[in-house]
Amino acid sequence: MNATVSIAEGGHAPVAAPHPTHKFALLLRREFWEHKGGFLWSPVIAGGISLLLTAMAGIAGEVMLGRAPASKGIDLNGTHMSINGLDLGMLTSKMSPEDMRQFGGAVDASLLASSLWPFIAMTFVVFFYCLGALYDERKDRSVLFWKSLPLSDRDTVLSKVASAVVVAPLIATAAALLTMFGFLLIASGLVMMHGGSPMQLLWGPGSPLTIAVQFVAAIPVYALWALPTVGWLLLCSAWARSKPFLWALMIPAFAGIFVSWFDIMQVFNLESTWFWKNIVARLLLGTVPGSWFNVAHFDHIDADGPQVISQVVNLQSMYSVLLTPQLWLGVLAGAAMIVAAIRLRRWRDEG
Repeated sequence: MNATVSIAEGGHAPVAAPHPTHKFALLLRREFWEHKGGFLWSPVIAGGISLLLTAMAGIAGEVMLGRAPASKGIDLNGTHMSINGLDLGMLTSKMSPEDMRQFGGAVDASLLASSLWPFIAMTFVVFFYCLGALYDERKDRSVLFWKSLPLSDRDTVLSKVASAVVVAPLIATAAALLTMFGFLLIASGLVMMHGGSPMQLLWGPGSPLTIAVQFVAAIPVYALWALPTVGWLLLCSAWARSKPFLWALMIPAFAGIFVSWFDIMQVFNLESTWFWKNIVARLLLGTVPGSWFNVAHFDHIDADGPQVISQVVNLQSMYSVLLTPQLWLGVLAGAAMIVAAIRLRRWRDEG
């Protein structure tokens, strides 16, 4: 009743506090817009460069084919075909089912190679984003402004973690898929110029949709596997008074050198390479997509050449990483370092 009278007399209704998820979404949006060049444009430009090089290679190939003498050609199943004026439709009709299977593996290998550029860009973007995420805001004193807002250190740091392990991979995956299908369109145009059927020679033997599903499905594995590196870089970013890159690099590297020099791992009946692979590499290389393959479980590989890719890059081998202690111990270590970074941000605000 009093609230009704107050509003009627010109008062204001109480404003509900924003929901925590709304605050977190705003923090994610802030991180994206402040680092849009790295998160969005870097993988997009990298994919565009990949497509440009593909188109240039296609043009160069056409010029070379046009200049090839008619006497030069290829032999397939006893049939000689000239390179100059090559008819891919006729070439396809001469290929056996085994040839088509091998060719499909080559197509998949080409699709993966064409789509790697956005992921390579993402690797560097995430690494240096985490290094500067907490250091830069202390350096330019903007941390004082953000701490004056009703935003907790926990939510702020976690928004940076989510940006590194979820937002950046999602954008890079979208850019990689656009690059892959752009590569397919360019290749399809070249195939049609030589009388071939793109559906019969590229889209059918290859597995672009399967590869696309695998890229999307890899995001949760990437997010978990990258946590130790993200946690370590954020911890260095929150702790270092200057040059966080050198601290982040030198501490694991010198620890590895020290362990190797004095054979400390021999105490645990382990080689020094174990320390480099499970400690140093996990702290520094976790943002590299696919760096988990060394602990994945693979079924017996009975193929060779390009066909190996379809047996190595698949959902079963990818998600087998979730059953390994290396991943979950890394998750625990990464979570501990993230908690330490939150506490350091709370008390360390010097420039």
